[in-house]
Amino acid sequence: MSFFSKQFIDVIHWTEPGDGILAYRYPMEDMEIQNGGQLTVRDSQMAVFVNEGQIADVFGPGLYTLTTKTLPILTYLRNWDKAFKSPFKSDVYFFSTRLQINQKWGTTTPITIRDKEFGAVRMRAYGIYAYRVQDPKVFYEKVSGTREVYQTSDLDGQLRNTIVARMTDAFANSAVSFLDMAAAQEHLAQNMLASLKPLFADLGLLLDSFVVENISLPDELQKLLDQRIGMNMVGDLGRYTQFQVAQSMPIAAANEGGGAAGAGVGLGAGLAMAQQMMNAVRSPAAAPPAPTEAAPPPAAGGATKFCISCGKPIPRAARFCSECGGAQQ
Repeated sequence: MSFFSKQFIDVIHWTEPGDGILAYRYPMEDMEIQNGGQLTVRDSQMAVFVNEGQIADVFGPGLYTLTTKTLPILTYLRNWDKAFKSPFKSDVYFFSTRLQINQKWGTTTPITIRDKEFGAVRMRAYGIYAYRVQDPKVFYEKVSGTREVYQTSDLDGQLRNTIVARMTDAFANSAVSFLDMAAAQEHLAQNMLASLKPLFADLGLLLDSFVVENISLPDELQKLLDQRIGMNMVGDLGRYTQFQVAQSMPIAAANEGGGAAGAGVGLGAGLAMAQQMMNAVRSPAAAPPAPTEAAPPPAAGGATKFCISCGKPIPRAARFCSECGGAQQ
């Protein structure tokens, strides 16, 4: 009676329990496919029959009736002379052929490329891509094998490293400087897509889309680039200095009394520095200025005092030094 207690499979089908499954082996332990059974392959799926370790057939979406004419499968009913033991072991594998979207890629460490403006540049990049199983036979033979379940996470590392390995050549051959890469991300993505498609096809996959989301420099290089951009934005250094001094004058004038001393000292130093910078910008090779006339000796009777900033004699009642502009107490 052990023969009659054996289970026979009438219908073979599979529905995906969640995202990220690429291949699934239908459970066949202690069960045989009954002659005339039904195979249901849904849209976005393909099925592969493996008989005696070799692929017997590949089925696309549809409903199929399994007979000995379509598959070389022997059931118990045809093996009385072998004590009800079938010499054939058939396995059914389902493959999800829908797009695996939002797959992330990125450089774990900066890569070095040759840039026409900066020379050698270390850069980072990241983005997303989408792919699907196109040839389940190739994918079974080269990637998934006889595993019960094969998921996208099992393939992420291989695909990500393949993408990064091709980035250096694709970006270097684009003839686009780093400063222009942000505007050319779509062009770079298309180059990467064309370069990676043959590598994906070799695994039985189809690379459907490739997106470059961001291209950036390491933090230390980004700071240097920001400084360069800031200098370019300043433009005329002389006019920028004049603007800074003009902005500080109302603040110094508003401070009176004890607080005016510190503000006056800063204003005087700023004016002196601004004058030196202006002279350097206007004529870097000009001769040094002529020596100023000696200050008159202090008047008798203590009518003068010395500037607390530059030490020059000034009238005792003066609140600012006529030489350096420093505020007096």
